[in-house]
Amino acid sequence: MHPSPGIPLRVMLAERLQSIDEIFEKMGGKAAFEYKYDGLRVQIHVNGEHVEIYSRHLERLTEQFPDVVGVVKRYFRGENGIVEGECVPVDLNTGEMLPFQVVSRRRGRKYGIEEAVEEFPVVVFLFDCLYANSRDMTSKPLLERREAIKELFPQINEDWDEERRIALSRQIVTSDRREAERFFTRALSEGCEGIMAKNITEKSVYNAGGRGWLWIKYKKEYKSELTDSLDLVAVGAFWGKGRRGGTYGALLMACYNPKEDRFETVCKLGTGFSDEELERLPNIFEPYRLQRRHPRVQSKIEPDIHFTPAVVMEVIGAEITFSPVHSAAFGVLKEEAGLALRFPRFTGRYRDDKRPEDATTVEELIEMYRSQQKRVV
Repeated sequence: MHPSPGIPLRVMLAERLQSIDEIFEKMGGKAAFEYKYDGLRVQIHVNGEHVEIYSRHLERLTEQFPDVVGVVKRYFRGENGIVEGECVPVDLNTGEMLPFQVVSRRRGRKYGIEEAVEEFPVVVFLFDCLYANSRDMTSKPLLERREAIKELFPQINEDWDEERRIALSRQIVTSDRREAERFFTRALSEGCEGIMAKNITEKSVYNAGGRGWLWIKYKKEYKSELTDSLDLVAVGAFWGKGRRGGTYGALLMACYNPKEDRFETVCKLGTGFSDEELERLPNIFEPYRLQRRHPRVQSKIEPDIHFTPAVVMEVIGAEITFSPVHSAAFGVLKEEAGLALRFPRFTGRYRDDKRPEDATTVEELIEMYRSQQKRVV
């Protein structure tokens, strides 16, 4: 069946392997690697000014995602096309991607759609093109199909912002195992499930409805969320956006390294606060505001406001991952990577009973990571 805008196609599916070495062996020594986003897979059909959105099961989603329709119309520059992407929920204040469950709250809605768009914003990451300017792209190799996305959306790249909530999926093409491993680490640290490896030879066609070794998914899965909470120290803040304008949108949190007597960053915290708590944050931290980074804080991230390490907060999260941007235990377990807390959430409890030096230590964070590794599925 040849693609035609307005008629959804069955999606192409991937196999799974457990190591980068196995992937390179299967791919012939070289492959394209892309982030595996934790979102809602969508097929977007454009014909002139008309846009339709379908799910992986060919369910029509157009009315539930008017924001996606709008951003596609704004950046599409072709006559017609069919592209595939992932609708990923994001926190506009931290710039971080959120779990799939957040975007799933927008599916099936007939009422309150405008409120849902405001409450659960999404970014669309495009990763394939099935049809471009009346050309069937499904028989073309992968990298040619990616170029067709750029042809249809010439103003987008792999980055997004609050104004441009559409981007290309992040991709590298490599034959280097270490580069692929670093890319995997970065994907996890940015909130992705893992990475996709894709064949780039002449036979890398789009096999609609088929599952095979042209695409391979590689991800780490854990049985459960962290069982323990962490006591972290606020060392900085970022000004809020949208509904959080005028207050802090997120805090930069750190654990304590007693050997070096310093605080090392582990996450940006923007979830778990009520509106009232958010409003109070600038007042709570006013006594601790600084013009520049405190000498006992080690950070690769530059917040809008710096704090003296003083306020300890109880935080929970999904898992500990490697991160190239957070400084906690940097280089200890993995070269060029520290440890970060994925999907952090404030419990609502300020640990006034604890000094900053009583916060969760780097050694405790390392132990939590090792304990978590024993539960890998």
